Amino acid sequence: MFGETPSAWLFIAPAGVVILGLSVVPMLWSLLLSFKASDLVTPSSWIGTTNYKALYHDPQFRSAIGHTLLYTVLFVPLTIAGGLALAIALNRRIRFIGIYRTLIFVPFVTSAAAQGVLFSFIFDSQFGVANALLDAVGIDRQGFFQNPGQALYLIVLIGLWSYLGFCTVIYLAALQDIPRVVVAAASIAAARRWGVFRAVVWPALRPVSMFLVVWQTFQALQLFDLVYVTTRGGPLESTSVIVFFVYQQAFELFNAGYAAAGAYALAAALLVVGVLGALFRRRRERFA
Repeated sequence: MFGETPSAWLFIAPAGVVILGLSVVPMLWSLLLSFKASDLVTPSSWIGTTNYKALYHDPQFRSAIGHTLLYTVLFVPLTIAGGLALAIALNRRIRFIGIYRTLIFVPFVTSAAAQGVLFSFIFDSQFGVANALLDAVGIDRQGFFQNPGQALYLIVLIGLWSYLGFCTVIYLAALQDIPRVVVAAASIAAARRWGVFRAVVWPALRPVSMFLVVWQTFQALQLFDLVYVTTRGGPLESTSVIVFFVYQQAFELFNAGYAAAGAYALAAALLVVGVLGALFRRRRERFA
């Protein structure tokens, strides 16, 4: 029953129990919950697909989807393009290069809660540093997180500040994996940096870029912590995103079944992104 090495199961069992208890069981339980009306306190009742139908017609959920997509459309290409540019700039031998690389990566390892608190002080509409600097140069004070037209873009800015370091490190590792002999030979043949980048560097970075597109899209669709710390979905729900919508339904309005349906709608979107990324990668490998 246990094969030729039954003792191996003793080592696997603790991790298996943790995965089963903290991942598989809660996932199946929340799926079942999405078909019920439940507040996690009183007995729940089976309502079938009613929660999913309500989501389809819920203007707040559609608004959260719109905000999440806008954040994703801005966040993903800007972090990838910015990370690539910084990686190219840092892929050279200059003084203090190790310090520069470390400073670029530090924001990524800083907790989102700390970042949210920091930028809440910086962009405070009354006493923030940002408005103090605007006053100093004669520009009108801004509402920032209190302005429905600015709040989401500020969250995008914070996300860029945080995740540029991750993309930079990934691209930097890929750049350093390209043989210098090949780059030197291409430099002689192409004579221009753009020609070398197009002929040698970019083809080598395509698999990494595909990984980053999928990974950063996952991160963007799951945005929550920055919104929770800085705006809590406001002002006027202008920064309410899908995960924050799920949080509100579950822990503020106690519509646990409805929240579970929203979570599985997001899970379906993440699954689509993952499948499309895998199909695209296979197609690239097939025709490479």
